[in-house]
Amino acid sequence: MDDIHYREYKILLRPERFFDPRQFEVFWQKVCQVAEAHKVVAHTNKDGFKRQVREVLFYDTPDYDLYRNAFILRKRTFYTDGWPEHDHELTFKFRHPELAEAAGIDVTPHLQGAADIKFKEELLPLKDKLGGMRSLYSHNCVLLSPGLVLDAGLERIASVFPVLSELCPVSAGTPVSLVNNLPVEEVQVNVGGFDFGHGLIAKATIAVWRDRSTESSIVGEFAFQAKFEHYDALHAKAKARSEAFFLDVQQQVPEWVYLGATKTALVYNFGKLAAVGRE
Repeated sequence: MDDIHYREYKILLRPERFFDPRQFEVFWQKVCQVAEAHKVVAHTNKDGFKRQVREVLFYDTPDYDLYRNAFILRKRTFYTDGWPEHDHELTFKFRHPELAEAAGIDVTPHLQGAADIKFKEELLPLKDKLGGMRSLYSHNCVLLSPGLVLDAGLERIASVFPVLSELCPVSAGTPVSLVNNLPVEEVQVNVGGFDFGHGLIAKATIAVWRDRSTESSIVGEFAFQAKFEHYDALHAKAKARSEAFFLDVQQQVPEWVYLGATKTALVYNFGKLAAVGRE
């Protein structure tokens, strides 16, 4: 569980760029031009611009005890033809810039049912300038429709995820509720993918997060993720090509890029003040 099996590259995008649904295609065309320059094979899915809608809710204590200790608790509900699906996805994660710190956290739940444990390296631009790269490491536990009431209080959450009691102050009666009373509407397209050669293949998405209550845009995101068996087995040339492509996308579309935060930090209203280890 402490071996990285995913590498996800993320670039936040300025929300005002998505004033029209066709902007998904406009941005994708620009990205494909950058890919061609780096001899990266890009493909567009048959239904690559079919928009999928999901509701994303973050839960924490009034003092943000989870977030301040590098934990994230998120519920995601999928919608079909405007109606919420019966099942939802619950994600509990620990995210940190230090690999060893993230690897040492056991997010296994004490709850019946299958848990999907994922360990990822997330590649992000630098906070203050284009053309750079930094890493965050996240240990994720994904559960499908668990019987866990998220606003039942921190003590109940910690009984399901015992690691919280080790790293986070858990007091009886501490409430847990929707962060900033902000329901997020996520509109995403599973647009296509990239082949960097030597077996390194990544799936690409473009998404916009909006305040569900006001329909105002919060931020956009371009991301592509590769899955592999062993991190050390990644081919050096393919890895270098993926990184060079990631860096150049920032340089070629600077008017689209939003620096200084993560999506979660913006929901928490930390914006550009997001602290290391609390993103």
